[in-house]
Parts: sequence; C-alpha cells; structure tokens
Amino acid sequence: MTVSGTELQEYVAGLDYPVSREDLVRWGQENGASTDVLQMLHALPAEEFASPTELSDALGSLA
Repeated sequence: MTVSGTELQEYVAGLDYPVSREDLVRWGQENGASTDVLQMLHALPAEEFASPTELSDALGSLA
C-alpha cells in the first residue's frame, strides 16, 4: 500500500474521538477515500482510538 501521510490526514481531519476502526472505514467510504486508504484503515487493529496521536501511531505501525 502506498498511502502518504498527507493523504491519510485529509481523511481523518475533523473526526470526533474516540473512534473505532469500523467508524474510520465507514467514514472513509462515505468521503471518497481511495482503495489504498480503505485497505490501510481495514488493516488497523480492531480497537478504539482515543486521540489523533493514537490513530497516527497505529497507522505508522502499518507502514
């Protein structure tokens, strides 16, 4: 998957936390996220993210 940090930030900006993986995927689908972004969101651990920092750390671990 080749998703830039900037591309991910476009899709997670404005989210209300805490947010679950399922909410992130749904939000991405509703907002026209690319297939690569959706695949990356699906690959996140099935948990809730309490802050943008937690989500960023989880996304970084996938790279």
